[in-house]
Order: sequence, then structure tokens, then C-alpha cells
Amino acid sequence: MQAAKRTSIIRPCLQHVTGLKNRKIAAIAALWFASIAAGVEIADAASDDWRVSVIDQVEKLHHVDDANALQIGRFAEIGFQEINSSRLLQERLRNAGFDVKSGVAGMPTAFIATYGKEGPVVGFLAEYDALAGFSQTKDPVRTAIEGKSAGHACGHNLLGSGAVLAAVATKEWITANNVKGIIKVFGTPAEEGGGGKVYFARDGLLDGVDVMMNWHPDSYNGSITKSNLAMIAGKFRFYGYSTHASAFPQNGRSALDGVEAMNMMANMMREHIEEKSRIHYAITQTNKAPNVIPDFAEVFYFVRNPEALKTQQLWERVVKAAEGAALGTGTTVEHEIISGHYGYLANTALARVTHANMLHVGGVEYSESEITFARNITKTFPNSAPDMSRAVQIQPLEINPSDIWTGSSDVGDVSWLVPTNWVRTATYVPGTSAHSWQSVAASNTSIGLKGMHVAAKTMALTAVELMKTPELLDEIRTEFDERRGPGYKYVSLIGERSPPLDYMK
Repeated sequence: MQAAKRTSIIRPCLQHVTGLKNRKIAAIAALWFASIAAGVEIADAASDDWRVSVIDQVEKLHHVDDANALQIGRFAEIGFQEINSSRLLQERLRNAGFDVKSGVAGMPTAFIATYGKEGPVVGFLAEYDALAGFSQTKDPVRTAIEGKSAGHACGHNLLGSGAVLAAVATKEWITANNVKGIIKVFGTPAEEGGGGKVYFARDGLLDGVDVMMNWHPDSYNGSITKSNLAMIAGKFRFYGYSTHASAFPQNGRSALDGVEAMNMMANMMREHIEEKSRIHYAITQTNKAPNVIPDFAEVFYFVRNPEALKTQQLWERVVKAAEGAALGTGTTVEHEIISGHYGYLANTALARVTHANMLHVGGVEYSESEITFARNITKTFPNSAPDMSRAVQIQPLEINPSDIWTGSSDVGDVSWLVPTNWVRTATYVPGTSAHSWQSVAASNTSIGLKGMHVAAKTMALTAVELMKTPELLDEIRTEFDERRGPGYKYVSLIGERSPPLDYMK
């Protein structure tokens, strides 16, 4: 029973007994009811004490993780090349008392950090890869950093540091309060196209985890229950025969013609795919001299659909287009699947617990200087921006299993093996698009750090609450099993391939 309801019952009783004619009985009864009322208020205050102390832990600890987030922002290391970023997070966890195993699942920049020996196992997902082509200072105008080609346009400098902050705060709280639990931090590289988490999933490194804490930078605050798109990413390499393009064109076979013919067929295919399917490509390699017929060209494809099986079927259609293009241009082609992952499997029971804790934390409040930054950066948006008050608001929890977010993430594979939440916090100015220079700028300012703190507090509160309340874990697991269906067996979309450590080179 809530405090307001209980005290509303007790107060009329107090009013009644004070009106009794027998003053001695009235005094005794009044004292008894008053003690109950006081006990209710004390108990209700005590029931939230743990939340206050968890939040206090984050407040005490975040300065180290703030510095790490900004440093990782300066490193701006792309997928599978996050050597310094990964090392920094591992050092932080070792110093906090975690046992750290690095280089797991065949990825030098991947790691698993563990604290605790018994109790519920709560995981935290950390990412730290940057995006190529997004060099940017923290200024609210487009300004590249000299000598840098990449930037954290998806805020992963905050994501990794925020996950570590939440894990360390959880560890400090359960240690101080003698609560049993095991905390695992999964350092997962190359989310941007490399699919690092898929190798954790395929290799059984997530086995035994009861629940996973997961977040992502954004321009709003909320607990997500919608799914996203499964995806297969792969490269098609065409081989031809080089000659002088003007003197001996009849002797040449253009690998670039093969790529262009494939792309043309893929573009015509768009008319004949499901509405929520997606096909994207980028020509990544060819010659740079117009007077040379290229003997090699490469194109990088992403295909997506809400269902993993339909994503595989769409991929096979793209492969057929490549084969047809090679046949028609007199070239040859080979393809390599770089990554493939499932759509996110939401868990409404977990989302509700997460949402309730986010309400306790609140959103991101801007200082005067941050308001100035936000106003300046919104001037660069192609469209009008929502009101800045969105940063402080917590979005309502919307339960709509059929709703689809049209992005993709390798978190999907994790979510089919472990119940996984998805926290979004306003690390960007409202209206900012991810994968933009504006998101890079905000991710390296106090606005980004404040959003990271909201995420860390929300995840730490949720982790502690689940460790304290086994029946909540049971409810989450029951929904998880029902959503997967009986006899579910996970099969990776990447087969037996090794991690593509050079996919961004």
C-alpha cells in the first residue's frame, strides 16, 4: 500500500479517537495510531534510502569516468582499433576491484570484467568505437580537428564510460550493503558495422547472465520497448582486367562496371521489397585514374528487415544481383559477410522497472552556458528543433510490440540470449541526429556528460533493485521465455567466420 493511502486511513482514526469521552482511552488510542502513522512515514522514507545511496555512489564516482569519456572522445578510435579506449576502461575496472580478462572472442580490444562470487548475475554492455569521417571539435559550428579523421558521432565515448560508471557504482553499493550479486562488464568493440557483440553471443560468453543493462546516447530520455531491424553487412569484391581506357578499351573488363551494374539492380530491387526493409551501399575501393580500366572494385552493403530470416533472404537476392552483374560485365565477384545481427527483443517487465528508476533520476538540466551552446547548435539543423525542455523530460513508457525503430545494433543478438533493457538519455541537444557532427560536439561537452550520468544512475538503480528483488527477475525471465517461444535455439547470422579485424582499414 502506498504511503498516501495508508496515512489517509490512519489520520481519520486519529481524529476519531481524540473525540472519545474517556480521555485515558482516547490518549492511549491516539498514541497507538500516531506511532503507526510515524512508522509508515519512516518505513516509506527508508524504502527509498537505497535509491538515494545508489545515486550518491554515482555522484561520488563520476569524475573519473567523465575524464575517461572525454579522453576516449579525443582518441576517436574506429572499430577493432580501439586500443587506447579499451585499455582505459579496463584500467578503471581493475582499479575498482574487478577481475578483467582481455582479448576475448578473438578480438584484441574486447574484454570481460567481473566482480562478485555468488548471487544474481547482472551484465553491463560497454561500447567505445568511433565513426570514420566525423572529426569535430566540441564547438557548436562545423570544425574538424586537424590530423583526426574520426569522431564519436554516436556517443560511444559516453556509452562505454557510462556503463563502467554504473557497474562500479553498483559494485560499491552491494559491497557496502552486503547484497549478493555478480557484476559483469562486457567490453564490446566495433558496434558500427563490425558486430563485436555477435562474437560474444556466438562463443557462449553471455551464458549464465540473468539480465543485461544497456544504454545509448540520444536526444531524449526514455526506456525503450520497441524492436529494431536485423541486419547483414558484407563486402562484394569485383575483379576485372586493366588496360589503357582510351588506347585498348576492347581488351579491358571493368571491375567498377560490375559494381555499378550491381548497384543499379539493387536500386531497382527497392521497389520489390517489404516497406520496412532497407538496402544501403558505399563504393569503398576502385582506381583513381579515369584513363585506367580498373581491375578491382569493392562495394560495402547493408541489408535490413525486422526479421532475421527475411534479412537472410533479402541478402541472398543482393548476392544474386552481384552474380548477375559480374556475368553481364565479364568480371568475377566474391563476397564476404562482415557482420550480421538480430533485431532487438524487448522485455516490457524489465522496461517498466527501468522506466520507474529513470523517473527517480530525472532528466538533463542545462546551465546558462549549456543553453547558449544548445541555441547555437540548433541554428545548424536542417529542420526546426524541438523545445530544449525535452532534455529534462522523461518520455512515457510506450508498450507497442509491433513498433519498429529502423536502426540496427548488435545488441539484438544479446537480447535473444539475455533479457536486455535499452535506456536512451539526452546526451545530445534535442533535435540532433545521431551520426552527425553535432552529435560529436555534444558528446564531448558537459551536456553529454550529464546525459551519461542519467544513464549510469538509471542502470545502477535497476541493477541493484533486481539483485534485491528475485521475484522481479523471475517475472522478467518468464516474459523472455514466452517471447522467444518454446525450444528456441540461437543461430548466429555470421556463421563460423572470425572477427573482421581489418574491416575499417
